[in-house]
Amino acid sequence: MSEAVPERESHGFELPLLLFAGFRSIIDQLHAELAEQGHPDARPAHGFALQAVGPQGASASEVGRRLGVSKQAAGKTIDRLEALGYVLRVDDPLDARRKLVRLTPRGVDLLARSAAVFERLRADWVARLGEQRVRELERDLRTMVPAGFFRLDVAGWFGQ
Repeated sequence: MSEAVPERESHGFELPLLLFAGFRSIIDQLHAELAEQGHPDARPAHGFALQAVGPQGASASEVGRRLGVSKQAAGKTIDRLEALGYVLRVDDPLDARRKLVRLTPRGVDLLARSAAVFERLRADWVARLGEQRVRELERDLRTMVPAGFFRLDVAGWFGQ
């Protein structure tokens, strides 16, 4: 009969590290699966950028504002996404002086596959922790995160 090991005391620095490690494990698993599903060049920042483009499209300036980066940085990301076939630049029908960035069918496919993988990864957490615990964890995190806090500039924030 083994003795129960007492739970060790937690330290303040561990909480953000554990939250980040959980985030990182999910994102790493996501990208491994996306690579197997035909998107080997997709990177975490690409998902944020594609969300910033959105279903209606956006100008490079709008993408930059939504991501919290300069127009030039957004332009570089858009260039990369265009080279990978996820977006294309088109004339803005409302303003001939500007271009819109629009999702291609490949970009839409990446976002749809990402959503499906996220659902499966959440199901993995449920299988290991239980539905109630995962719901409680999500509820607790929503309680601790300020309202309206989720922003697309997370990728840019990490680079600061």
